[in-house]
Parts: sequence; C-alpha cells; structure tokens
Amino acid sequence: MLEQTWRWFGPNDPITLHDIRQVGATGIVSALHEIPNGMPWSKAAILERKHLIEAQGLRWSVIESIPVHEDIKRRCGNYQNYIENYKTSLQNAAECGIPVVCYNFMPVLDWTRTDLAYQVTDGSLALRFDMVEVAAFDIHILKRKNAIASYHSETIQRAAEWFQKSDEQKREKLIRNILAGLPGAEESYTVDSFRKHLDTYHEIDAQILQRNLVLFLKEIAPVAASCGIRLAIHPDDPPFPIFGLPRVVSTLEHAEVVIQAFDSEYNGLCFCTGSFGARKGNKLPDMVRKIRHRINFLHFRSVQLEADGSFYEADHLAGSAGMDEVLLEVVQEQQRRRKEGRLDLAIPFRPDHGHTMLGDLRSGSKMNPGYSLYGRMRGLAELRGLEIGIRRGLGII
Repeated sequence: MLEQTWRWFGPNDPITLHDIRQVGATGIVSALHEIPNGMPWSKAAILERKHLIEAQGLRWSVIESIPVHEDIKRRCGNYQNYIENYKTSLQNAAECGIPVVCYNFMPVLDWTRTDLAYQVTDGSLALRFDMVEVAAFDIHILKRKNAIASYHSETIQRAAEWFQKSDEQKREKLIRNILAGLPGAEESYTVDSFRKHLDTYHEIDAQILQRNLVLFLKEIAPVAASCGIRLAIHPDDPPFPIFGLPRVVSTLEHAEVVIQAFDSEYNGLCFCTGSFGARKGNKLPDMVRKIRHRINFLHFRSVQLEADGSFYEADHLAGSAGMDEVLLEVVQEQQRRRKEGRLDLAIPFRPDHGHTMLGDLRSGSKMNPGYSLYGRMRGLAELRGLEIGIRRGLGII
C-alpha cells in the first residue's frame, strides 16, 4: 500500500496529532515554519518536532517544505550562502531520519486562491481561483504595468465590471486572500510590498528562472542523494504565469527538465493532481505514466476546471483529475519498483485540500483554509478505498 500521510502545521494546528491518528493516517507531513527563510534547520529543532510526532505513534514521513529563498530563485544577493544553508538542512534532516523533502520554486507567491469559502452544490465550502477576480486585482488594484496583456478581452471586460460593482470591503477581502499568505506559504505582503517584489523579477523570464532551478538542483541534488534524502519538487499552483511572474514546474516538459538536471531517483517530484490538473492540456494519467519513476511524494486532490481558466477544489474523486486512472498508474509503478528491488515502495501520499463541511462548519473552530478535518478525512477514506479496489482488481491484495 501507499503510505497514508496528513499535513500537520505543528503545535498551533487546530487539528491535533491525536485527531490525525483517528483518521487513519500513519505518516505526518510537516515543516518548521518558525525558522526564517534561508536559515539552516538544526538537528535539535528537527528532533524536537520529530519527538512530538513519534510520541503519538506517528512517523514524520515528509518535510513540506524547506523554503527556497528568493535570492536563490533570482540567483542574486546571498544566494550561494542560502544554498549552503539548504544543504545543511538536508543533511540534518537525513541524520534525523526524515526520508523526503518537498519544496517549490514559485517566485514571490506560493499557492494562490481568490475565495477561501466558495459554496459548492452540497453546501460545503471549497477554495476557488477565479480568473476574473485575479484580473480585477491585477489591473485595477495592483495596477501592474501592461497587466491587461495577460488576459483575454472577455476576462478584461468582466474584471472591470467586477471592480465597478465591488465595495471596499469586497476588494479588501480579495487583497487578503491573494496576498496574506495561505497555509504553508512562505511570505505575506501588502499591495505596495507585493509591487516591489514583482519588480525584482522584472528581468527574469521563464528561461532564466528554469536555468536558476537547474543550477540549484545541480548543487543540492547530489547532497540529497549522498545522504539518502528524496527530493520532491511541488508543481506551480496555479500552473501558469500569474501577475507577470514566470512558472517553470507546470507541464510534463517542465518536469522532465527537473528530472534531467540530476539523474537519480533522489531527484524527483511531488506529483500534485490538483496543481497539474488546473492547467488545460495536462493529461494527468499520461504524465504519471511518463515520469512515475521519479515521483517521490503525492498530493491527491481534484479541481473542477472552467472555460475561462478559473477552477475550484472538487471532491477528491470528482472534478477534472481522473483520480482512478492516476492512482492505477501509481499502484502499477509501485509494483514495478518492487520488482526492481527499490526501497521506496510505500510512496507517501496525502489528501490535499478538503472541503469545510459537517462538524467543521458547526464547530466554529478556526481551520486553516483548505485544511479542514472532515473534508480531508473524507478524501483520505475515499482514496484509501479506491486504492484497495484497484489492488484487488489487479490481484495484488
């Protein structure tokens, strides 16, 4: 079986390790968010978190994430020092027995949504990325130079209408949702500080950012391989340029560049079905089939795509992902690894982003957006059942 894991944001997470044991997960995905970006993670800090997890009978399976400093992405300033710090963090994580490190290479913003409480047909609340609202923010609030060139004419018109009809409260809510920093995000911004950070990427296009990613990997991947850490780069979310920022982990071709940067099973991907699935043209089962030998971590969620590029988080087995086909490919890859004698058989996966529903709606407890208890518990149960069904159908359980 795949390893069933759960994202836990540390001691301040409203969902406790005791809760997580009850939902059936055995592995924890966590990070030391209190350590400033670019600073090395000490063995003492890692072990302190690890002991908390193990005291509840769980395993720290994946670090998500050790953030990549912006200087590394731009390859300027103190980037070499930050790369050395990153190597130290990897070595310390390995010595503490953490086998997988997830990271991303998204400039300035981490994952982005416009609505954190979008009501779907069953009454539960989902995360949503609305292209019209993104355009309204970009053109009319941020007032980015040449922003209008990034959108279709119909989107531009609808964005102008949204802005004209919106009041100050609605605009402030949109600003908060986009810039305040979602769970796991590395930074939060004001509109002014966001403009300044965008300016630092003025001369960095996708080709340059991809080159910087490859150069970063050529330094850290050999270190990871030497100490037994499996790297897993998370795809861009959303998987297309936003606010003029380039994206370099959004397609199969992008993933293949990552793989080729350092030819080792320790240099791989976090295959997020929600992130890759939010780009039209990405055929997820085909992508898994072609790069499955380098999948070191899995995020299972599904989004419902809309014609203008908007999307919202669907139920885990619904939406546009084709989760049954994806999971079939993953199970078959696991069997292939078994025949090859590879040790990374129990690929860790977690149910990513769940609806706010049932007791989470009634309790009034403050949940991290996208990280509800009941929604993810439902997702984990559905994914667990799907995997068992696939395995029985293949005659391997």
